[in-house]
Amino acid sequence: MILKASISEKDILFEDNHLIAINKRGGDIVQIDNTGDRSLEEMAQAFVAAKYNKPNQAFIGVIHRLDRPVSGTILMAKTSKGLDRMNKLFHDRKVQKTYLAVVKNKPPHKAGKLSNWLLRDRKKMITKAYDREVKNGSYAELDYRIVGQLDGYYLLEIMPLTGRTHQIRCQLGHINCPIVGDNKYGYPRGSLKRTICLHSRALAFVHPIKNEALRIEAPLPVDGFWERFNVLLHKNRF
Repeated sequence: MILKASISEKDILFEDNHLIAINKRGGDIVQIDNTGDRSLEEMAQAFVAAKYNKPNQAFIGVIHRLDRPVSGTILMAKTSKGLDRMNKLFHDRKVQKTYLAVVKNKPPHKAGKLSNWLLRDRKKMITKAYDREVKNGSYAELDYRIVGQLDGYYLLEIMPLTGRTHQIRCQLGHINCPIVGDNKYGYPRGSLKRTICLHSRALAFVHPIKNEALRIEAPLPVDGFWERFNVLLHKNRF
């Protein structure tokens, strides 16, 4: 898959003096890793530097991350003040995160809560979920509901109450509802596009400097698969 190595104005979901929110493409990395691929952080720096004519590069602070195969809303800081205050909001769990996921298997209930202890296997780069407390494990919790069914797939709304590595992917896999394309957590095959059907739909919080309520929302990806689920979102006034 060939990824764009830049972002443009159409990728920007929100921007002010302190913050910038980007509609991340599935397959983009947030920060540079050992692949050498250009990161979203670098793209954001280049975008802001060019837009505001900053010859000495622009400040961009990474506030939170999304896994490489995940798409959707990601928020970055344009000032150190914005970075520090948003970090505190995330730490204090004052940012409401909403995801959308597509699964093939129907969850056990129309809506429910998943509570597990997660243990990270750093050698295999995978997270395992347990129903009881385990040594060195981290408690993880999320709420979900079924938005609707279409073409044999289920669209889920996910609201994580904790922020653990691979949390949504792992917990859905644990109840035999792996995300479409996520063969790391139980789906029978991976995606040729190196993406999975998990989308960071929205972030909601009180702006840490302007003290105004803010909700930043990303439209579904346009990739030949996700678009069909817009009908379920409109039907449910999502």
